[in-house]
Amino acid sequence: MAETPLRTVPDLTGLLLHAGHVLETQLTAALAEVGMTPRMQCVLLHALEGERTQIQLAELAYLDKTTMVGTVDALEKAGYAERKPSATDRRARIVAVTPAGAKAAAEGQRIVDKVHGEALAALAASQRKPFADSLAELVGGQLATPVEDQAVRRPRQRK
Repeated sequence: MAETPLRTVPDLTGLLLHAGHVLETQLTAALAEVGMTPRMQCVLLHALEGERTQIQLAELAYLDKTTMVGTVDALEKAGYAERKPSATDRRARIVAVTPAGAKAAAEGQRIVDKVHGEALAALAASQRKPFADSLAELVGGQLATPVEDQAVRRPRQRK
């Protein structure tokens, strides 16, 4: 049998994938208690920031077009958003957040903050800000842009 190669640096991909997956499942469960999903929450927050089309929101939320359409359909069905003509481009339609959607987004953000706070609480208080700052630096720099045209399948959920 061949010998396993020696790692010279930590398996950053494996660690980030696992942490992201677990955090996403925790967030999904917590938001489900108020009838929301992480995608719905993300789209609502970005739509509240200003007049944006579905395509613009999909980019900000890292969603493909099909997933975005389904997410906006769910937001409309829940009464949290509606598609409206753009005030600046009559050909475009924007996603407008309803008053109920703004309330849901605020409640959702409290839940997101709680879940993220609980995750960070696993670290010593002195490690939390440096960890978050370092991760933000990676995501804003070296890990900001994916390699184009590389189809990457999401890992299947483990049972």
